[in-house]
Amino acid sequence: MPKLKTHKGAKSRFHITGKGKLVRTKCGKSHFRRRKAPRVKRLYDELIATSSADKKRIRRLLPHK
Repeated sequence: MPKLKTHKGAKSRFHITGKGKLVRTKCGKSHFRRRKAPRVKRLYDELIATSSADKKRIRRLLPHK
């Protein structure tokens, strides 16, 4: 069997919590940031759960997590 390699793009975009949930950041965080309201900017700081349809695919990209 060959070694399993971690997909480096997925490693930087997705994180696994202590309970094993996959979380990600929201898109659109940096573009036109100055014109957005402070409340909206704070919403971009939160990590949100990855959709259940994508979990299996992302888990394959992160074999050692």
